[in-house]
Amino acid sequence: MTYRPSTAGTASSAGSASAAPPAPPIDTADHPVHDWAVDDLPALTFDPLLTEVLHGERVARITLPFAGDRHEAWLVTRYEDVKFVTSDPRFSRAALAETTVTGMSGHRVASTAGLNYADPPYHSRLRKSVQKAFTGRAVKRLRPLAQQTCDTLLDRMEDGGSPADLVAHLHAPMPLTVVCDLLGVERDGREGLIGWGDVILSMTSPKAGNEAKAQVTAFIVDLLHSRLEQPAEDLAGALAEGMEAGDITEAEAVSMATAILVSGAHAVRYNTSNMVYVLLTQPALAARLRARPELLPQAVDELIRHIPHRNGVGLPRIATEDVRVGGAQIRAGEAVYASYLAANRDPEVFDAPDEIDFDRLGTAHLSFGHGPHHCMGAMLARMESEVMLSTLLTRYPDLRLAVAPEDVPFQSKGFLRGPRTLTVSW
Repeated sequence: MTYRPSTAGTASSAGSASAAPPAPPIDTADHPVHDWAVDDLPALTFDPLLTEVLHGERVARITLPFAGDRHEAWLVTRYEDVKFVTSDPRFSRAALAETTVTGMSGHRVASTAGLNYADPPYHSRLRKSVQKAFTGRAVKRLRPLAQQTCDTLLDRMEDGGSPADLVAHLHAPMPLTVVCDLLGVERDGREGLIGWGDVILSMTSPKAGNEAKAQVTAFIVDLLHSRLEQPAEDLAGALAEGMEAGDITEAEAVSMATAILVSGAHAVRYNTSNMVYVLLTQPALAARLRARPELLPQAVDELIRHIPHRNGVGLPRIATEDVRVGGAQIRAGEAVYASYLAANRDPEVFDAPDEIDFDRLGTAHLSFGHGPHHCMGAMLARMESEVMLSTLLTRYPDLRLAVAPEDVPFQSKGFLRGPRTLTVSW
C-alpha cells in the first residue's frame, strides 16, 4: 500500500487512489507507438519528437528508455489538453506509487511519501504544511539576502580574474545557498549537496541514484531531528513542528524537504544558466534589457516559457476511468504524460511560439506546471532569476562568452538541461 500518515487513515479515506487500475490491453491501430530514446540534443535544441507530436498527432503513444510495469504511455502536448490532464481528478498521481511506468530513469527521483505521489485532499494537506514558506511576502523577505549572496559570489569571481566559469561561481552556488537559507541548513553543513542532487537527477545509474537519495535522506532526518530539539523559524523548523503536532509524518517531512532542496537548487541552477546562455548568444536581447531594465520580469517569464529546461517529460498520471482527451480514448489504468514544454510552444495559443518576444503578454506559460501540482517555488525561482540577470547585466556591460557557443558543454543524460560550464569574460 502507499505510505500514508497514521492520522489520515487509509489511502482512500485521504482522498487518494488506493490502487492503480489494471493496465488494459493496448490497441495501437490509430496511435502507433513512438520509441522515444530522449537522446542528448545540441545546446537548447527543442526535442524533435515533441515538435512532431505537437504539430501532428496532438496525443501520441510513447515508450521511454526504462520499461516499467506499464511499458507504454500516452503523451499529451497541446496547451488545453495539458491543462485538462493536470487538473482533472480522474488522472491520479497517487496511483503511480503502486506501479512503475515506462520512464526516463530506473529509479524514483522523489519519495512516494510526499507531494509528487499524492492527490487532493491528501495532497492539499501536505502542501499546506510548507506553503507559507513560498508566499509573495516570504519571497520578498528573501530577496535582499539573495542579492547579497549574488554580490558576494561575483566579488569572489572577480578576485580570480577574467575569464571565469559562471556556473561554478554563480549559477550552482547561489540557488543552493538560497534554498539552504530557506531550510535552515548551517553554512558548514552544505558540502556535497550539489553532487548528491546531480546524481539523483541523472538518467544513468539507478544504483547510484538510490545511494545518493539515501545520503540526502539521512542528512534531512538529522536536520529535522535537530529542529525538534532546538526549534527555529525556518522551513525545517516548520516541518519539525508539523511532525511534533502529528500533522505530518517524518517520512512526509523528509520527502518534502528533499524535493525542495534537490529541485530548488538544481532547477534554478540550470534555468538561470540557460537564460544567460541565450542572452550571450543573442546579444540584441541583452542590449534590450540593458536599455529597458523594467522589462526584466516579463523577459524572465518569456525565457522560462521558451527554454526547454528539461529532457523528455516528468512524472505521469494514471487514468482512474475512461477519459477522452484530444480525440484519443484513454482507458482506465493507462498512464499519461503531459508535456509542459510542448504546451508552451502550442501555435494555437502563442503567436510565433518558437521566437523569444519580451513584449509577449496574455496567456500564461505552463513551465511551473498546472493544477494541484503547480510548483510552489515559482515565485522564488522568478526572484532568483531576476536577481542574477539584473546583476549580471548591470555589473558587466561587456559580459560575453569566452568560448564559441558550440563549445559550451551541456549537461548529459540528466533530467534537467543546461550548461555544465559557462566560461565568460567581462
